[in-house]
Amino acid sequence: MLPKQNKPKPSKYSELYDILIPQDHELRKLIQLVDFSFVYDELSSKYSIDMGRAAVDPVQMFKYLFLKIRYNLSDRDLIERAKTDMAMKFFIGLNPEDDVIHPSLLSKFRRQRLKDVNLLKVLIKKTVEIAIQQDVLQKETVIVDATHTVARYNQKSPIETLRQASKILRKRIYEIDPSMKDQFPAKNTKNDLALEQEYTDKLLSTIEKYPKIIRQIKISEAFNNLNELQGDVKEYEKYSKDNDAKVGHKDKDSSFFGYKTHLAMSENRIITAAVITGGEKGDGQYLERLVSSSNENGMNVKEIIGDHAYSGKLNIQYANKNNVSLISRLTPVITNGFRKPEDLWDYNKDAGMFVCPNGQMAIRKARQGRKSLNQTMTYYFDIQKCQNCPLRDGCYKPGAKSKTYNITLKSNEHTNQMEFENTEYFNNRVKQRYEIEAKNAELKTKHGYDKSWSSGITSMTLQGAITLFCVNIKRITKLIDGK
Repeated sequence: MLPKQNKPKPSKYSELYDILIPQDHELRKLIQLVDFSFVYDELSSKYSIDMGRAAVDPVQMFKYLFLKIRYNLSDRDLIERAKTDMAMKFFIGLNPEDDVIHPSLLSKFRRQRLKDVNLLKVLIKKTVEIAIQQDVLQKETVIVDATHTVARYNQKSPIETLRQASKILRKRIYEIDPSMKDQFPAKNTKNDLALEQEYTDKLLSTIEKYPKIIRQIKISEAFNNLNELQGDVKEYEKYSKDNDAKVGHKDKDSSFFGYKTHLAMSENRIITAAVITGGEKGDGQYLERLVSSSNENGMNVKEIIGDHAYSGKLNIQYANKNNVSLISRLTPVITNGFRKPEDLWDYNKDAGMFVCPNGQMAIRKARQGRKSLNQTMTYYFDIQKCQNCPLRDGCYKPGAKSKTYNITLKSNEHTNQMEFENTEYFNNRVKQRYEIEAKNAELKTKHGYDKSWSSGITSMTLQGAITLFCVNIKRITKLIDGK
């Protein structure tokens, strides 16, 4: 049942907050900056109005998620810290003596209450509105890029995932007390998930008997991580395969299995739009969507800065049509000639190769034609993979000894863009692109965005929504302090 929005009951201990939490504390300023009642409005439809037990206030649950991302903590580590961290309790809306929730409630909130809610759009729009209200948003320029997130089950089965996590936990314990090896249950050596789960339960139960060991920070982190993995595997019988995660390429020789987050960011580092896809998707095709979403959220985009993945012919045409300057260096191979949009393949800027609709990357390329005329670049694909490809009909001709993809190296749009590249204005503005690289690094190193929480594009989108909300609020707070 949906609870009413109530403030904490009066408490004789509430004065502790005034004593222990400085007025300039980050979480205190955050409460003053953001009216979190919008969360209640967005999620009210996910609760029954008058049936069942009263649920935990959705605003409080959302704040727990925010703290999880802000401090890069597991569910269990977050709840353990919130028991004694007065700033966290104050932010959540609890009295000093109030109990915190059980970690399992946070997991259920993510998977049940936030399902089918377009939080990514809602939260980014909310932060941009706050930035506009506080007069700290630079509206006319967006910097675009994409960052990758590895799937939690990185092409590993649940058995492999559990074994890896339990191995890390045992290793950290042995560093503290090697004699614990004699106390642990016999490891499962069979390729049987039920047996591996049984072993994991026994291992966790054994370690719980030694509270002094669990209190060690490194051991506590590994213990809680294994505990959460065990819970995930129990809840989802088919967690071994993430159907939404795809193989993407970071460069010619390395790949990843997971997702991409395509970002647009203002020049003063506030994220204004985002699209989350499988890892196989190219970057350039999302430029128009990112710019349109940014404008809907309150931007007035007149300039786009991006790497050469965004200098495709269609993007240049879009920029010209909308009187927007496109600060993106040309790569000759990015032009797709006169192909129809549905026939275009993705270009991977890091590898310098095209990727077919099935996610296979070209293995080599060669330039064709005379220099004085329009040349083409021919990309060659692994013929054995093409012969067995599920999408081969209409793409691969049976019996062919090679499969290629050809593109024209020059067009009128690119000729004009080349002239623009040579201007002093272009070369000064393109230097600002580094700012979004720094933002991508912040997302991963400080907020755990290098690996997904769980399986599926829905879970990844939720993680992206909360994470981007968090980094935007941090940035807005910093900009306000610097005024």
